[in-house]
Amino acid sequence: MLFDTHAHLDSPKFDEDREETIARAKEAGVGNIVNIGFNRETIPTTIALAEKHDFIYAAVGWHPTDAADMRLEEDLAWIESLCSHPKVVAIGEIGLDYYWDTSPKDVQQLVFREQIRLAKRIGMPIVIHNRDAHEDVIRILREEGAAEIGGIMHCYSGSWETAKQCLDMNFYISFGGPVTFKNARVPKEVLARVPLDRLLIETDAPYLTPHPYRGKRNESSYVQFVADSAAEITGLSREKIEEITDRNARVCFRLEEKAPTNAEK
Repeated sequence: MLFDTHAHLDSPKFDEDREETIARAKEAGVGNIVNIGFNRETIPTTIALAEKHDFIYAAVGWHPTDAADMRLEEDLAWIESLCSHPKVVAIGEIGLDYYWDTSPKDVQQLVFREQIRLAKRIGMPIVIHNRDAHEDVIRILREEGAAEIGGIMHCYSGSWETAKQCLDMNFYISFGGPVTFKNARVPKEVLARVPLDRLLIETDAPYLTPHPYRGKRNESSYVQFVADSAAEITGLSREKIEEITDRNARVCFRLEEKAPTNAEK
């Protein structure tokens, strides 16, 4: 089965056809989805989506572009309380974003560090957002001892040298739609070098739509095109890529430790 490790299906972009989109994912062979709640508005809608659908799980955290809006002590306590929910499998997406000028760098770094510390306290993996901040992300992960919990480098776009440092800290490397683009030389080269037991795939729907639908709204069913590219790059069959990435995601998110739910049964 396909495992979409990162989606935003609670986005308003799906308000007109959310259930149809989720049905298409099932029809395409998507067995599990992790939906990401990343601020005060999307955390509740992510939890609600995970409660409604048995094959959708949730990650909850505070996105770096929203760091300035975080009430640190109050919102950290809220996130921690939600991590006991049976459908919550990670803290994220968290990290640094130096592309969008919406939160000061020092505020982003404080919020990032505090969420890593929370994840370590409760023993939960983290999902990393990194945009134009490779050096600081690696430094903070190392300084905070994030290797203790590990997690996912979401929609990885950096160099192999940076990926190697992430792998050394117990992180999985996840690829999304951009790896399907014909001119995506670096992501393809990095994917080819990532150990198979550390490889994940995702959509980031509704963003970063893969070829052949680039420029249109992304959705979880399109993770199949990322799997196709991974198969082509590694020389493995599509079925083998599905098997490997599904197993890796289950291990990363500790799904075998999660209590079964009664939703949709």
